[in-house]
Amino acid sequence: MSDPKSYRPTNLPSDPGVYRFFDKDDKVIYVGKAKNIKNRLNSYFGNNLQIKTRKMVKTAVRVDWTVVNSEVEALQLEFTWIKQYSPDFNVQFKDDKSYPYLAIDTNSQFPRLFISRSKKIPGVKYFGPYSHAWALRSTFETLIKIYPVRTCTESNFQSAKRNKRQCLLGDIGRCAAPCVEWVSEKDHKSLANNLVTFLEKSPEEISVRVEKEMQAASEAQEYEKAAKLRDQLEAINKAFESTDRFLNEKLDADVLAIHEEITHAALSQFIVTAGRITGSRSWIIDRGNLLEDESIISATLGKIYAESYPPAEILVDNLPSDSRLLEEWLGTKRGKNVSITQPLRGEKYDLVQMVKRNANQALIQYLSKRANDAAVSGSALAQIAEQLELAELPLRIECFDISNIQGTSMVASMVVFEDGQPKKSDYRRFSISDDSEFDDTRAMHHVITRRFKRYLEEKDIDISEATAAGGSRPKFAYPPQLVVVDGGKGQVNAAAKALSELGITDVALCGLAKRLEEVWLPHNSEPIIFPRHSEALYLLQKVRDEAHRFAINFHRSKRSKVMLESLLDEISGLGEIRRKSLLTHFGSVSALRAATQQEMANVPGIGEKMAKSIYDQLASRPISSKVDVQTGEILDA
Repeated sequence: MSDPKSYRPTNLPSDPGVYRFFDKDDKVIYVGKAKNIKNRLNSYFGNNLQIKTRKMVKTAVRVDWTVVNSEVEALQLEFTWIKQYSPDFNVQFKDDKSYPYLAIDTNSQFPRLFISRSKKIPGVKYFGPYSHAWALRSTFETLIKIYPVRTCTESNFQSAKRNKRQCLLGDIGRCAAPCVEWVSEKDHKSLANNLVTFLEKSPEEISVRVEKEMQAASEAQEYEKAAKLRDQLEAINKAFESTDRFLNEKLDADVLAIHEEITHAALSQFIVTAGRITGSRSWIIDRGNLLEDESIISATLGKIYAESYPPAEILVDNLPSDSRLLEEWLGTKRGKNVSITQPLRGEKYDLVQMVKRNANQALIQYLSKRANDAAVSGSALAQIAEQLELAELPLRIECFDISNIQGTSMVASMVVFEDGQPKKSDYRRFSISDDSEFDDTRAMHHVITRRFKRYLEEKDIDISEATAAGGSRPKFAYPPQLVVVDGGKGQVNAAAKALSELGITDVALCGLAKRLEEVWLPHNSEPIIFPRHSEALYLLQKVRDEAHRFAINFHRSKRSKVMLESLLDEISGLGEIRRKSLLTHFGSVSALRAATQQEMANVPGIGEKMAKSIYDQLASRPISSKVDVQTGEILDA
């Protein structure tokens, strides 16, 4: 790490421009723009920098700058250099696939329909991108049935012209075969223009025109032509029915939305043409080195439209601070005005939210694949060991959580992660008696004591001898390298006291408090603050959230049984055996209330007469309150 003072520049200009930070290998690590270079660069050499900005400045060994005439020029140069250098501390796009487009070269003498993964050929109209190649192939096959424009390469087309022999697509009616003059140049261009209109505008306009042409051909007794037009009309209508137009047909826009998590973010783009979604794609953004004030949406707009034609309207879920500047830059590229807006209600707002849900799904898929990456898990475990100053990597982590409602139906959970992955076979649940007065800290002491008492009892058992003798495999014999408790200072100190009373000193312990995601160590007055977007914090949160989920599920089932027992106690004529039968069979109040009289009668020991009595008594007892099973909150009826 360098000392920023060693390369702090002097005599800086006050003009707009773009600056670059370089590391010791002379690699560009960050590119930024500024309205005033002097003010912006001086801000990097102050004392109150945020964590990642400070890291970037200390990684760099020099900085240079380029003066331009305006902010728009600075913005354009910034996008160009980010694309050229891919700096580590700028927005990085991961899993950025090459998406296919549907393309038609309308400027050609005989326009050709084809699939392309780039948008760089001048004079070619592009439609898409399509997130799934198989969907594009299906669309492609449907289109050449409706509009049989040529799809062959130029060399094959010229070869067919010389040989005066059409290809197989011509023989089966998938190509109008202009190569052998089955259709004139004018008619073939008309066919291609109709295809473009179909893709750009409303298919209904094409349907009306084809239907008129079919009727005219029929009246002129050109029955073969009328039959072809009829088949074409059916294909158009079928294709139109399969498109999901649920938006205003006047809507033409690109829609962008972001879903952010701790270490990554996902951005999705929908392309809407004439009220139909004609293309979509997603990007994953690694936030590991992303500076705190970097705008993901601004960087994405630069990436998407650096080499493509922007639409008249761009809808976003969060308006970037430099939206006016971006509009000016995009308008220059388009040659017309471009608006960037954040809808707050109505159809456009609903569309943006749908795109945001797609971004969420894209991120879930990426992280689920990434969770099984041993390198990522190893890095997170190494970071945890470094931050907590552990003697070894925490290859086995156990996390404990307490769940209750106002001290009743209290339960605890223990989840286990080995090598950064959940080991569900080792999960355990603990019931805590309501007869004892436990708060969260006392309950945590109680559960840690129970778990590690079992460890002390089982650690010296020979597993092979125990299983050979017909006994069960010890369940608590393997100690964790790290115990995590859900909570702050109080819960951690309670757990530390339990371990100390048992004489266990070789197990590391920490707590993760939900409010500010602070990591607490036993008897420390101040928490440890992990870097906000670190893999280590992400893994600890994942472990904590899994323990919370497991505890909540157990708590709900226990609470349901308690509520059912209470209700059954109020029903006259039920003895202990019958109550137990009903409790075992139905399990919850809602299940019992939803049961028919006959279903109650089928429970062993109940019978028709008792079932009628139970059914009538339940019907006479209206539900005075409900419980939200997600939160445990008592709701009014």
